[in-house]
Amino acid sequence: MKITISSIALLMLFSLTTYAQSNYSIKGSVADTAARSKMANTTIMVLNAKDSILRKFTRVRADGTFAISDIPKGKYVLVFSYPEYADYTDMITLDETHKEVDFGRIIMNLKSKLLQDIIIKGEVTAIKMKGDTTEFNAKAYVIQPNSKVEDLLKQLPGIEVDKDGKITAQGETVTKVLVDGEEFFGDDPTLVTKNIRGDMVDKIQLYDKKSDQATFTGIDDGVRTKTLNIKLKEDKKNGYFGKIDAGIGTDKFYRGQVLYNIFKAKEKFAGYISTANTGQSGLSWEDSQKYTDNSGDNGGNVLDYTGQGLPVSRIGGLHYDNKWNKDKDL
Repeated sequence: MKITISSIALLMLFSLTTYAQSNYSIKGSVADTAARSKMANTTIMVLNAKDSILRKFTRVRADGTFAISDIPKGKYVLVFSYPEYADYTDMITLDETHKEVDFGRIIMNLKSKLLQDIIIKGEVTAIKMKGDTTEFNAKAYVIQPNSKVEDLLKQLPGIEVDKDGKITAQGETVTKVLVDGEEFFGDDPTLVTKNIRGDMVDKIQLYDKKSDQATFTGIDDGVRTKTLNIKLKEDKKNGYFGKIDAGIGTDKFYRGQVLYNIFKAKEKFAGYISTANTGQSGLSWEDSQKYTDNSGDNGGNVLDYTGQGLPVSRIGGLHYDNKWNKDKDL
């Protein structure tokens, strides 16, 4: 075999090129985050960023320092590993402008300490059982801006809400929805579910409520009502909602209604005004259930229009309730 001068020159050029391509390095030191002790023998791996193939590895020296040289140019993932400590990872790029990367001091965290911090900062229990009450933590669910309680209920396991707002829980119809243990402007569940914002809610409790008679007498009559209790956040126990409905037509016909509700803790106020000359002589059946004493036959409608003349109806009402004397009804 003949070795020519040109072959030697080519070999030397190849060697110099290879050396130039590998003339990159990293260095630094590793210590414990709490004791700040030197963590000798920590394993350091240099992996290709593209395919995670191992290119280099070493261990930290007794004095806590490390250095890896002769690394080819490229992008790498560095993994620092030590028993009972969480792995430390970092990504680096070695090129003409970054021939040597100095990490300084890398601080490692004990897995037990890291887990403890996560539990303290991120502890959110979605569901709790308290006797016969199932309690849902609103913080554990996604609450979109301006969403209502109804939207939050749809996320809770075992609870369904249909297009009309009817709530089913554990296969039974929910007929009562309370706010902080109290009825909310009447016994219509949609007053709560369609008017209170989801971000105002702290907890939602589901239970079987005894009848009012059993609660009053202390004698259990066996009657139960599937009930939801919406517990509001302390700084959200106030708000208002209402409705305005108006219209005007030919021949001087008109109608208009304003319905308004406001609440602050246990204090509640509701009012309505309705006027019309179209034959509408009161509130609709649905609104009358919410704003009037509907024990009469007409369900809040004052009169029935017979079609004669040009009737004018003007009605209004106010409602106020509160609790004093340690929450006892007056």
